[in-house]
Amino acid sequence: MKSNRPPKKHKGLVIINTGDGKGKTTAALGMALRAWGHGMRVAMSQFIKNENARFGEHHALENIGIEVVRAGRGFTWTSTDHDVDAEKARHSWKMASEMILSGDYDLFVLDEITYPIRYGWIDVSDVIDTLKQRPPMTHVVLTGRAAPPELVEFADMVTEMSVVKHPYAEQGVTAQKGVEL
Repeated sequence: MKSNRPPKKHKGLVIINTGDGKGKTTAALGMALRAWGHGMRVAMSQFIKNENARFGEHHALENIGIEVVRAGRGFTWTSTDHDVDAEKARHSWKMASEMILSGDYDLFVLDEITYPIRYGWIDVSDVIDTLKQRPPMTHVVLTGRAAPPELVEFADMVTEMSVVKHPYAEQGVTAQKGVEL
């Protein structure tokens, strides 16, 4: 009996973790760790995290040699100077796009990139153009809420995280080391 499935092939994937639930960055970090474990070259650009941030993932990734570029100022939605935030996002995108196109990485994470796209600081068409030009076996994982429809359409895999229950919203429990930080 013949299968209706397409023939198996390998290609670099564009993967989006989006939605209002927790776990978008955590899932991307899991993929980064898995790829690193297979000897793949991995890097990450964080668009919102403060350039001086030192969360648990930063310590771990630094210890195993995964490069993380942090170029934001923290919670941009509370910022009073969006011009600086926009410039930082554009600079971060320029660095990330050069890294993706360099061929030096097998998996690249664009963490929280949907926010600067949504704010109009980075053009979604520029992101898609870069992803089209990347080396054929380079996987790129994009994270953040409200992924733009054009990006969702372009991606190979999209996972939407949804909130079922969360202690912050329901119980006032703050972010904790090892869980959110």
